[in-house]
Amino acid sequence: MSATTLAGKRTRILGSAVVTWLVFAAALLLWELIAIGADSVYFPRMTAILGTAVDLLLSGPAWRLMLSDAVFEIVLPSLATALGAWAASAVLGIALGTALGRSDWAMDYCGTLISFLRSVPPVTLMPAFMVIFGIGVEMEIAAIVFSTLWPIVLNTVDGVRSVDEVKIDTARSLGTPRRYWIGMIVLPAAMPKIFAGLRLSLSIAILLMVVAEIVSGSGIGLQLSTTQSTVQYTEMWVWVLLLGVLGYALNSALLAVERLVLGWQPTRGDDA
Repeated sequence: MSATTLAGKRTRILGSAVVTWLVFAAALLLWELIAIGADSVYFPRMTAILGTAVDLLLSGPAWRLMLSDAVFEIVLPSLATALGAWAASAVLGIALGTALGRSDWAMDYCGTLISFLRSVPPVTLMPAFMVIFGIGVEMEIAAIVFSTLWPIVLNTVDGVRSVDEVKIDTARSLGTPRRYWIGMIVLPAAMPKIFAGLRLSLSIAILLMVVAEIVSGSGIGLQLSTTQSTVQYTEMWVWVLLLGVLGYALNSALLAVERLVLGWQPTRGDDA
């Protein structure tokens, strides 16, 4: 890639980022104007929401980067539960999906069962999870793992089955031992679809984290439920928007990891 092309690519990326933030700022301004016009307790002004967010989340000491106790006692434990369960689901889903995808017959027998389990709304299983695991972190983890497992499994199966036969023939011709095929050929080729499943399951993990915490009475879910029932709508919107920020940040981080891992793949711009 020439220096001119690289500079042009960086300019496009920078321009895209600027436009993105301008659109975001315009959305916040539009919210403020609509809230002023509506003058409703259910739809507070954005300036009030941001002020409450600062008081709630950024009122700690300087040595803690201004992070308040709520961040360490509510936000981080909730994130730890969601990300821990999602990571466990990723390991299990990739392993199971690889085994099913490499088999010539496994999906013929298991495909219907997986489709059925995937179709069951996770929220309807909350009573069953509560009976089996009790009300606590174990129940939250079980609900998240169950909900996030199937997108990873199915995308991994699809990715493993789409491995180019030319790559397999090349490995055979080079005498690559079969025990190395999974790590050296199958998984690298399937990674684009695996990451697609991981991104989808990550958004589901955040959603199920909130639902499970509302049921168990802990974390961000408890704060949402409490502020809604006690008519603290400005604080309620703080937690709602915080979930959006967390979801966006986690998805952006995963996309960065994906670009790093899949950096060897040619992009459309490079092909052109």
